[in-house]
Amino acid sequence: MTKAELIDGIAESLTMKKKDVTPVVEAVFGSIEGALAKGEKCTFVGFGVFEVKDRAAREGRNPQDPSKIVKIPAKKVPVFRPGKDLKEKVLKSKKPGTKKK
Repeated sequence: MTKAELIDGIAESLTMKKKDVTPVVEAVFGSIEGALAKGEKCTFVGFGVFEVKDRAAREGRNPQDPSKIVKIPAKKVPVFRPGKDLKEKVLKSKKPGTKKK
């Protein structure tokens, strides 16, 4: 799903115009981005948690020349942890006959 599809879906479900829904969706994403930029955690009960984690420095290999070792610096990365309700809905949505990984 893209941001445009999200806006379309919300506008349709609330019988509103897309131009009225767009600033709200933009504000929600902006608020989440702003909180993560400050290092804060965004918790949405039942949906999940957006947070920033530290990734340690490590060594990697150059894919074009595997004999060369490349130093990868430490950095902060945004992560999402799904909540219990979201996990359950995703598990229930599996097609019959498919195996779990």
